[in-house]
Amino acid sequence: IAEQVGLTIQTVSTIIRELEAQGFVLSVREEPKGRGYPPAALRINPDGGYAIGIHVTPLGIEAGLVNIFGDIVERRQSGLGQASPDAAFGEIAVIVSELRALRPEGRMLGVGLAMPGPFDVESMSFVGPTTMVGWKGVPVRQRLAEATGLPAYRGLDLAAAALGERLYGAGERFGNFYYLYFGVGLGGCLVHEGNALLGAWGNAGEIGHIPAVPNGDPCPCGNAGCLERYLSFEAFERRSAVIGQDAWFAEIAPIFRSAIITIENMFDPETIVLGGLAPQWLMERLAEIAETLPNSVAARTNRSAPRLMLSTGGRDAAVRGAAALVASGVLSPQFGQMFTDDRGRSGTDPMLAAPIGEKAA
Repeated sequence: IAEQVGLTIQTVSTIIRELEAQGFVLSVREEPKGRGYPPAALRINPDGGYAIGIHVTPLGIEAGLVNIFGDIVERRQSGLGQASPDAAFGEIAVIVSELRALRPEGRMLGVGLAMPGPFDVESMSFVGPTTMVGWKGVPVRQRLAEATGLPAYRGLDLAAAALGERLYGAGERFGNFYYLYFGVGLGGCLVHEGNALLGAWGNAGEIGHIPAVPNGDPCPCGNAGCLERYLSFEAFERRSAVIGQDAWFAEIAPIFRSAIITIENMFDPETIVLGGLAPQWLMERLAEIAETLPNSVAARTNRSAPRLMLSTGGRDAAVRGAAALVASGVLSPQFGQMFTDDRGRSGTDPMLAAPIGEKAA
């Protein structure tokens, strides 16, 4: 560990002792088989802490109680589509209460909420069928903390899903990959050296609003021909109802291939991971479309991974990623500052200081 993180053995030992004392890490020794004691094997204590990840979309609310090992202990789902803020936070309060009751003695690190963006862009935020209409100006993180009584974090669903995929899905194999989020809308996130890149204001990845079709369909963002008007779950449901599913796949095939090679030429990822909210069969059909791709910088003879692969994190990626925002924010305050407005941290326990001033549970 000392070699990997560039610290002295003494410093690492001190940190590990603190993590053991806090219950986040377990140290296990085998029975001695000769002279001396065998070295201790370290592992994460799954019961060292829990976070609740919530994914709010125009289709409904999904939530999970996640231990710090990344296992989803229990799930909850609500079909409350395009919910108003009051209705959504009322539902979230009930869900979080139910999930917390499953581990009454467990240490609850906080709650993370992933939702469609972009955030704080007057002409685009919470506008149109692929976003949460009516949420403009809502202090989401504050409302989340008030509804749950827990330290609260908020992030873009596409970035949270990319983080979840990096930690618990196909992205575990790669240090650099692009997560293409096929949700109600379309987004993406570059994971570089293991980190999800968020951009200057946290809105990186809104590729659904890249103009793709000249003089194309009007988009609620104010432009025309945006990619997600043709390539998204909302577009699939809207357009296939008119022309049929097979015709839709044929219609968007060249647009999808063009999007893939654009991502490859811009970011040069090891692979593109396709995930999101769409049914598995639809994702598999999209992957079939991309089996034959035009040339790009990704067309290397020494590739060790396909240019496009399906997510193994599935729909759980965003929930796990939202929970990971909590765990990372609590254990790494500098990371957590990206997902809270208040940079001050309070409390006597450095591991559990609440990010917005309330007492941590």
